[in-house]
Amino acid sequence: MNYTFDWQVVLTGEYREWIIDGLVLTLKISVVSLLLALLLGTIIAVMRLSRVRPLVWFSAGFTEFFRNTPLLVQIFFWYFGSDGLLPRPVLEWLYERDFEFAAGVIALTVYTAAFIAEEIRSGINAIPKTQLESSRACGLSFLQSMRYVILPQAFRIIVPPLISQALNLIKNSSLCMTIGVAELTYMTRQVESYTFRGFEAFTVATLVYLCISLVVSFSVTQYNKYFLRTVKY
Repeated sequence: MNYTFDWQVVLTGEYREWIIDGLVLTLKISVVSLLLALLLGTIIAVMRLSRVRPLVWFSAGFTEFFRNTPLLVQIFFWYFGSDGLLPRPVLEWLYERDFEFAAGVIALTVYTAAFIAEEIRSGINAIPKTQLESSRACGLSFLQSMRYVILPQAFRIIVPPLISQALNLIKNSSLCMTIGVAELTYMTRQVESYTFRGFEAFTVATLVYLCISLVVSFSVTQYNKYFLRTVKY
């Protein structure tokens, strides 16, 4: 092999800044999407467990549709199809700012929310039904019982799978490069295009993703070791 490795090209100067900017945007789009997915997933899970049939049907359809269609297709759908779904003032507002980022957030949010909803539903089902019945007997409504009694316990149980979903979301954010979001993978590709140092550039990106994964995995391990074992029913 006549290839000469030159790590300084991607680890110094402008190209290093590109990778750092891509990492920052990756974390930004991941955090925003995760928070929205948690909120939407919680709503979908509660709707799924309600006794109102239209809500049950809608939540079941939402979960099955977004879990069983490719994320890349969903990203293209929200990027190219938003013009026919969103009101014109909303579209103009997004175009004036960062429409690609918004489309990526929407796609990641609804896709991840479908999986989170199932995790939350499993956590709720792990709580003894007597607790819901007792809270209702004390005069709480269904939503109040969920908010003050059931969901706090369910979230404590499902933290490990939720962290795994967060990790999946961070990795899935790399697909947003296909619509022009300048996240880590996109910027790494730019570095490769300008320097022709594909091995070095993508090795750095791989190590960055690996470090994020290891941090998340360590967090799950620590949670299981010190907190989850105290949950008893």
